[in-house]
This record gives sequence, C-alpha cells and structure tokens, in this order.
Amino acid sequence: MSSTPRTSAWDREGVLASIIGRVPLPRMAPVRQSFPDGRLPDLAGAVAAELARPEIAATVRPGMRIAVAVGSRGIDRLPLVIGELVRGLRRAGAEPFVFPAMGSHGGATAEGQLGLLAALGVTEESVGAPVRSSMETLVVGRAPRGQEVHVDRLAAEADGIVAVGRVKPHTAFRGPYESGIMKMLAIGMGKRRGAEICHAEGFGRMAENVAAFGRVVLERTKLLFGLALVENAYDAACLVEALPRGRIEEREPELLALAKSRMPRILLPEFDLLVVDRIGKNFSGDGADPNVTGTYCTPYASGGPRFERYAILDLSDETHGNCLGVGMADFTTERLFAKADFGACYTNALTSRVVMHAKLPVVLPSDRLALQAALYSCVGADPAAPRVVRIPDTSHLGLISVSEALLPEVARSPGMEAAGMPAELEFDESGDLW
Repeated sequence: MSSTPRTSAWDREGVLASIIGRVPLPRMAPVRQSFPDGRLPDLAGAVAAELARPEIAATVRPGMRIAVAVGSRGIDRLPLVIGELVRGLRRAGAEPFVFPAMGSHGGATAEGQLGLLAALGVTEESVGAPVRSSMETLVVGRAPRGQEVHVDRLAAEADGIVAVGRVKPHTAFRGPYESGIMKMLAIGMGKRRGAEICHAEGFGRMAENVAAFGRVVLERTKLLFGLALVENAYDAACLVEALPRGRIEEREPELLALAKSRMPRILLPEFDLLVVDRIGKNFSGDGADPNVTGTYCTPYASGGPRFERYAILDLSDETHGNCLGVGMADFTTERLFAKADFGACYTNALTSRVVMHAKLPVVLPSDRLALQAALYSCVGADPAAPRVVRIPDTSHLGLISVSEALLPEVARSPGMEAAGMPAELEFDESGDLW
C-alpha cells in the first residue's frame, strides 16, 4: 500500500484536459414554460381568514402557550405566513412561540436547526415570536407495531401545537400522505430520534409509518390544527387551509392530489444532459426534487424526464452546506465540493437509511469542464447537436434554457415557447458560468 499522500492537484499530466477540454458546448436559448397559476393575491389575508373560521378560532383560548411547528422546506413568503399566524394567535390571547420541526435536518443540532429557520427568513424579529430550538423529545405513544413515537419536548409541554407545512409529492415514496402535515407530525416534530425510528424500515414502509405515527400524534398530543399550503408551478401559494385536527387525515390526501396537479416539471420528455445550477434543502429534501428531475434515490417513486447524464453545479446559500442530492448527479464542481457540509449531509442520509444521494459524483474544477465531461460521456448524443436542458433549480421552472437542437421540439410542445435567440455560454476566468 502506498504511503504517498494524495495531492489535490487536478490533471497534473494534462491527460484529462486533452480528453474533454476540446468538447464543444452547444449554444443555448432561453425557453419559457407556462403552467396554471392561480396564486393567492393576498396571502396574509388568506391566512387571517382561515384563522377566523369558527372551528379554528374555537381551538385557541386566552393564555395558551402555543408551539408553532415550522419545517426546513422553502415555502412561499414563509415569514409572512408565520408572522400572520403569530398575530392571529396573539389576537386570540395566546402566547405563541416557533420551534423547528425538521427531523434530523440542520445537522441534527438545536443550533443548526435555528440556522436553517433563519436562512428561510424565520427569526424572532421577522415573525414577532420567540424561536426556541431543542433536540429533546418525549415519547407520546407507540404505533400499532410497537415503535415509539417521539415529539419535540417544547411542543409536547405547550398548551397547544399548530403545524405549518406545504403539501406536495414526496421525493422517495408514494402514499395518501407524502410531504405535508402528517409527515411533519410523524417525522419533523420527532426530531432526530423520531425521524430515525420512522425511517428504520426504509421507504418501502414509509407510507404506512407516516400514517401510523401521525395518528398517534393526533391522538396523544395537544395539536390544535394544521395550516396547510399548496403551491403552484411558480413556487407561489395558490391555497392555504387550516385543518382542524379531526379533518387532517381526511383532507390532506385531497390537497396532495391538488399539489400533484400543480407541480412544475420539465415539459420535454427526453434529452441527453440535464444541468441544474444549484440544489439545496430549501428546494427539496433531496436538494433537487426528483419529481422534476426523475432521479429518485429509492424504487418507491417514479416519473419525470429521461436523460443520459446529469450535472449539478452549485449549492444554494440557504442549504448551509447540506449537499444531499448531489449523489444523484454524474458530475459536479469543486465549487460545490468546497461548500459541502458532509456532517449535515451524512446525518440526514443515515437517519433516512438512504445513502445514494449523499455519494460524490465526478468532481471537476469548473462548470465548463463539468459540462464538457458530461457531454463527452453521453454515448447516445450527437456530438454536433447534443440535446441539453439547463434549469436554475427544481422550484423555478418558468424560464429554463435548452440547446439549439431542442428548439424544434420546443416549438411543437404545448406550454413551451422560445424566449430568445440561441447564444454561446459565457464563462468567467475560472471557467464558471456567469
């Protein structure tokens, strides 16, 4: 075994550059994708109206200490939603506080979870209520097959709980409850230990466990109601609905069906290379939503476009280095690698018992080389006319770009139209895209 330490120098002999450095990159054109909109014109007013409904208002009594559960997902105008909820609870005489309900995210530490909330804009100053974070939990009951069900201690000891969550398709399983209020009750509010137990049997039983664990929380805690949001394909809230605890099980599957119909997607079914500019926990639990990219880390979910190669170029600032999801790509950059917090990523991956999306793809020094390597390795592509789709992230698909070879297909595709002329990609001195 060699005792020579690894050098970080890339391509010392210039062999790799000679292989991929001359690969031509196609001209790219902006393309507008159109989806149903229907966004709420007054989101704060919609939240206030839901809180004023008699069956919701009746759950809050003066003097109650109410724990408001907020997760790690990016939600349209989240600080506004939480701030309006806090004000509504205060008008009813309650004393609300916010707590992170995000399982093992944020590196599974109280400080890390506070940091994630702050990155989403949720702070004491922005929402007008204390933000309290702890990883301590209480066991509130057991699921039918004997598993302990954990709940954040601060929430369990409060006089009431309100869970705020976006309802949307999950990235790794299918069931009547995927991402939403029930999953927040089952996993998010359980912190690392509760999430670990719910994930222990893998995603093959996740639909069953989310329902079972969520029912225990509904029955054994002081949950008052859930505030469910559905967003359209432009990442804007199109529905907000307060669900009394007795209506959550029945109503959430209907909201999930609506959310699936409003999901953004890439309207081209097949191409050679997908390029995603940035991934992060604020876009998806998997960094990039597999419902958009088609790159699932389990066999229990499917759908999306087909392509041969996949490149991820960077991390969002809001993800705080959690690079979960990069493992689904074939190529990435040293820029992303330098930002990666593997402690946060691996804690998340091990808790879920899924490690594929935490692996490292081929790491290249720049965006240019990552794209050239990806195209070079596309054995099914026409080198003179590769079919490339580039998206900023999986939450913003209204304006994407495609290579020149795909423009005839864009012209034939309902919901797509060219928004500009093809142009060469522009790079800075380091070889990274402008």
